[in-house]
Amino acid sequence: MTNALKASKRKKFREGLWGYAFISPWLIGLFVLTLIPMGQSLYFSLTNYHLLESPRFIGLGNYEEIFMNDKTFVQAIKVTFIYVLVSVPLKLAFALGVAMLLYKSIKGMSLFRAVYYLPSLIGGSVAIAAIWRNLFGYDGLVNKALGAIGIPATDFINMPNTSLSTLIILSIWQFGSSMVIFLAGLKQIPNDLYEAAAVDGASKVRIFFKMTLPMLTPIILFNMVMQTINSFQMFTQAFVITKGGPIDSTLVYALYLYQKAFVFYDMGYASALAWILLAIIGVVTLIIFGTSKRWVHYEN
Repeated sequence: MTNALKASKRKKFREGLWGYAFISPWLIGLFVLTLIPMGQSLYFSLTNYHLLESPRFIGLGNYEEIFMNDKTFVQAIKVTFIYVLVSVPLKLAFALGVAMLLYKSIKGMSLFRAVYYLPSLIGGSVAIAAIWRNLFGYDGLVNKALGAIGIPATDFINMPNTSLSTLIILSIWQFGSSMVIFLAGLKQIPNDLYEAAAVDGASKVRIFFKMTLPMLTPIILFNMVMQTINSFQMFTQAFVITKGGPIDSTLVYALYLYQKAFVFYDMGYASALAWILLAIIGVVTLIIFGTSKRWVHYEN
């Protein structure tokens, strides 16, 4: 019996080793590319560290400077929250609307779904951001189209009142990933419910608000959390299209962090900004989950 137990333990040990061997690439990536850099970033946030100098420990000095004296930080927070609060709901609403249209089973619908998903694949690239800058430039296609109907040209990119709107429109245009998830959620709703509602004489608007929307609330919650996190980290579009201008009207948080790290080489300050961003995203996510108990409906 003892030999059998030993053989069983050796077998389990070998199986465990094989398991760790198969997940070792993920474990290496977790420690080398995530946990160790996070630990270094946390340490640097407590130091006065420039790339050409050795780190000097200053405790919470960077955080005190950020919250007490940094007016640009306040502007970056303001711009980022406006961007998130406007772009996320509009993107989700647009994605749900398109998903409802593409839910119908007609010939060629798969092609339409693929076409509508394309912006999400290429929308975050530098090339698309450059094209967007030309589209909304003073001599761009948007102004030419407006001029054709008698509306005077507007320099959307270089005017503080409209520059952030161009970034929000680009974000809404990248609705494909949310749309696909909404499509999957729509397919999970039994057709019998729609047939029963139609028999009872319910209108399409009433069916949408009383049946479809409540049953999609778990999907809405997932999309809201994911898009909120992504929006807080938006960088490429602002960097390529507006570079934070004019007069910091599009200086989103990630762009400000980049400037501190790679323009002014203040890595300690930038690390503190990164941890503050992590805390903000965490708090906002907790708020969303906390309020979800009131509006998310599950099957049970």
